[in-house]
Amino acid sequence: MKKHLGTVILVIVLIIGSGLIIYPTASNYWNSLHQSKAIADYIKSVSDINETRRKALLEVALDYNKKISKNGLNFSIRGDAIKDYESLLSIDDTGIMGYLDIDIIGCHLPIYHGVESSVLQIAIGHIPGSSMPIGGESTHCILSGHRGLPSAKIFSNLDRLGIGDTFIIHTLNDTLTYEVDNITTVVPDDVSSLKIVPGADLCTLVTCTPYGVNTHRLLVRGHRVENSSSVTVRVNSEALILSHSMSAVLFLLPLALISIVILFITADIKAKRAAARKKLGIAKLSEAYL
Repeated sequence: MKKHLGTVILVIVLIIGSGLIIYPTASNYWNSLHQSKAIADYIKSVSDINETRRKALLEVALDYNKKISKNGLNFSIRGDAIKDYESLLSIDDTGIMGYLDIDIIGCHLPIYHGVESSVLQIAIGHIPGSSMPIGGESTHCILSGHRGLPSAKIFSNLDRLGIGDTFIIHTLNDTLTYEVDNITTVVPDDVSSLKIVPGADLCTLVTCTPYGVNTHRLLVRGHRVENSSSVTVRVNSEALILSHSMSAVLFLLPLALISIVILFITADIKAKRAAARKKLGIAKLSEAYL
C-alpha cells in the first residue's frame, strides 16, 4: 500500500481536478436543459388555456400596471400584496410568467415571480413592485438575473449588449420587443434610473457588475419597438444539443479514467512480476548454496 500511496494521491487529485473542470460546463448544461423544458412547458400551458381565461389574466395584470403607473414603483411590497402579485399572469403553480429571448448573447430564459435566491440561481426574476411584462404606456418592467454563477450563465454576457440591440419578452400569447437605449452602472441602492417615464413602455434588465466582484449593478434599459417580421414563438432546443466543449469533456473524462485504471493494473502487474522474479532469484540463490 505504501508503494502505491503516491499513485493513489495522484489519482484522487486528478479526479477532483477533473470534477472541478467539468462542473461548470455540466451544471450549466443541466440548468439550460431545465430552462428549455420550463419554456416548452409554459408554451404548452399557454396554448392549452382558453381565450376567456387568457383575457382575464391579462386584464388583472393591466389593472395592476395602471395602479403602478399612478402610484409609482414600489419595491417594498409585503404580506397579502405579495400573494396578489404572485397570482398575476400565473397559469400554473410554477411561478413562471413568461420567458426572455436575447438572441445576440444566446440567452433564452424563463421569467419567474420575485427575486428569491431559488429563482435567481436558475432563471430570471421579475422584481415585485415593477410593471408586469405585458407592455403599455407608462410602464417599466424590471427583470433581474445573476452574473458569473459557476452553475448557470443567466446574465453573464449581458454586458455584451449595446445601444440598438434588442431583446424579446414572451408573455401569454404576446411578443414584446425592446430596443436598448440606455446602459448605466449604479450602486445597488440607486433606483433613480428605474422610474416610470410618462407615456413610455420600458423594460430594464439588471445584473451585478463588475464580473465576479458584484459591487455595482448594470442596468440595460430598452424601449418598446415594433416586432420584427422574423420574430416567432419557438421552443428553445439549444440545451438539448451538446456543445463542442461539453462533448469533449464527456469524451475525454472517461478516457482519462480508463487510462488511470490501465496504469494501475499495469503497475500492479509489474510489481507482481518484480516480486516473483525477486522471489525466484532468492530461491535459486538458496539452491546454489545447498
